[in-house]
Amino acid sequence: MSTAPLDLRGTPCPINFVRTKLQLDRMADGEQLEVWLDAGEPVEQVPDSLRMEGYTIEALTDQGDFFALRVRKPLATDAQ
Repeated sequence: MSTAPLDLRGTPCPINFVRTKLQLDRMADGEQLEVWLDAGEPVEQVPDSLRMEGYTIEALTDQGDFFALRVRKPLATDAQ
């Protein structure tokens, strides 16, 4: 992972999804981002929303008081 975790604990939906997407937009294709999310709606909604946008969820792990989501930015295969 090339960037520090994006700590979105305490950030409500849909702001946490928007911030995650903005960070991914700044990253190179194929890079991974770790996002820290609260239990409940954030961890239920953000991974599903990212999948619908074409991102790959690499891992989602329970860290006790938050969840660590690893998401990969897809490679640009249609950019010709």
